[in-house]
Amino acid sequence: MSKRYPVYPHLLSPIKLGGVTYRNRLFASPTSNPQSCPPEYLTADLRAFFELRAKGGAASVCLGDTIVDTPTGKTHPYKMFIDDPASVPSLSALARDIRKHGAVASLELTHGGKFANVPNFISRTREEGATVYGPVDEVNKDGIKIREMPEEIILRLVGAFGAGAARAKACGFNMISLHGGHGWLIHQFLSPAQNTRKDQYGGSLENRLRFPLMIIESVRRAVGPGHPIEFRLSGAEFTDDGYDLAESVEMAKAIAPLVDLVHVSAGIHDNPETFTITHPSMFLPHGTNVFLAEAIKKAIDTPVACIGGLSDPEQMEEIVASGKADVVEMSRALMADPFLPRKAAEGRAEEIVKCIRCFTCMHQLSSTRDMKCALNPVIGREREYLLGGQIAVSEDRKRVLVAGGGPAGLHAAAEAAKRGHEVTLYEKSGRLGGLLNYERHVPFKADLHDFIRTSEAKARKVGVKILLGEELTPEGAYRKSPHALIVAVGAKPFVPSIPGLDAPQVLGIDALAGDIGKTFGHKVVILGGGLVGCETAVHLADIGREVTVIEIAKDWAADAPRFHKDALRKVLRDRVKIWTNTRVREISHENLRSLVRAVGADGKEWVFAADSVFVATGFKSDEALIDEYRRAAPLVFVIGDASAPGQVAQAVEQAYYAAADI
Repeated sequence: MSKRYPVYPHLLSPIKLGGVTYRNRLFASPTSNPQSCPPEYLTADLRAFFELRAKGGAASVCLGDTIVDTPTGKTHPYKMFIDDPASVPSLSALARDIRKHGAVASLELTHGGKFANVPNFISRTREEGATVYGPVDEVNKDGIKIREMPEEIILRLVGAFGAGAARAKACGFNMISLHGGHGWLIHQFLSPAQNTRKDQYGGSLENRLRFPLMIIESVRRAVGPGHPIEFRLSGAEFTDDGYDLAESVEMAKAIAPLVDLVHVSAGIHDNPETFTITHPSMFLPHGTNVFLAEAIKKAIDTPVACIGGLSDPEQMEEIVASGKADVVEMSRALMADPFLPRKAAEGRAEEIVKCIRCFTCMHQLSSTRDMKCALNPVIGREREYLLGGQIAVSEDRKRVLVAGGGPAGLHAAAEAAKRGHEVTLYEKSGRLGGLLNYERHVPFKADLHDFIRTSEAKARKVGVKILLGEELTPEGAYRKSPHALIVAVGAKPFVPSIPGLDAPQVLGIDALAGDIGKTFGHKVVILGGGLVGCETAVHLADIGREVTVIEIAKDWAADAPRFHKDALRKVLRDRVKIWTNTRVREISHENLRSLVRAVGADGKEWVFAADSVFVATGFKSDEALIDEYRRAAPLVFVIGDASAPGQVAQAVEQAYYAAADI
């Protein structure tokens, strides 16, 4: 009899690197996390972040960005410093937490180079009096002098990488990863744009490779034969003066014989133009960087890992089966669903919650040093989850009614049913998804629409009774006498008092539900430059429309996560005109054409001609209706846009904890 498993025979087959066998080809890529705290030890909560990935089935789980030399290499206030003996207890505990679930524990070693001890997008302070070393003498954009790293420091750091590797091995880490990409120290020496030294460590490719190869050799001496070493390399810098794929292939040829896995990434972290390539945005195809790994794999015999917005096991199976890469690495995908590998192995791929690449995680990290995922409220609370605090089955089974089948209502219903309650969800329309239904035709929102499909399947699997085309009014809820009522009825569009909004050329959110190619004319003016308005502008520009966005506030997309806004800026540039500090006074219409009259902050008046005007001025909750719902049951939870208009991250988080509190 033929075997059914593994469902993805190439992706889920074991691989041996050095003397270590990995249970599959799905690796949790090197990831750092802001929840460690002074004096730079790993908290129990942070260890749980990595442990959940191991429990979810990843073959290897890697703690990223561990600094090998604190005085010269510290880049952020919360990093782990492996040159500090105080790091040993918590690192050892983390290695055990990962290994006990059958995963290989990996630790990445790095050094900030010219980005150490200087302000950056997370750390706004610097060590006073600290010398900052880089490949060459320069003055950075903040006016801080970078000193060319002298050979005595180069040799000291070669030893520091080796010592860090030895300590990591002693702590129980089965693999060492070296960060040679994304613009940190090793990459700085590899880059022809950054390393123009005139000595043996700079200039030619051979010279630029010298320091990185010395580091690899030092690490090999420290850990011995058979202990796997992974080297992360940017397959191309994607800058005008940086190295390209052809040169990275030559780098890989020199590096590969000394390591066990070449991990091919892309870009430089300090350049906003490449940051959203390194971490692909929703506007790029899934697997956009795989071609880099494929080219390098053709040139070397050492196994190669790829990365880049991957979350679909079908696509990942094809990558491994076709020989583009031997290993697939993920970070954000394992926040959206830490159990992705396990679900793939068990034939439950349809249950995988796929990352929507919205940058909520990175925005949270850079703004509050907390960790959060838009689709997974467990992230940042993994220890609580592992201890069963929020998923325990309730001893008191209750009848729960849910009004509204958007992301908040669906998630709350599923979580409440998982805890043993009898749950019925009412959705007055014939389709689940709420406002997300208006984005179901938008290509770059396909993952978000898939989230609704996955959420519905999850809700039905755990026994939620879903009634479509039935509205649960406050009076109806009262008559049914539930123990608990979850109100997730969404919000209504906010329509400003502007003369001329009642013409057929003026379109609201409902216009996005159909064929916008037929609904919208060629010249479109969008009223409102928030996230909805700007993402709609991208979609309209993609289908060839001429788009102008008018925003009354000083900034556009102020409600967008920081790095998502960087991605928006790239796709809007040169295609969409955005006017900020501009207020629309009135709209006049003649022969199916519209004239949008607006005034700037300086009092100057402007007139914009349009075939279609789209109103994206936000949403507001129906407070009077919500007050009625609050009197319909003993326990009432108001969540999602019904509570306060926001994004899917807030809706899902509120839903999770509302269900837990019943």
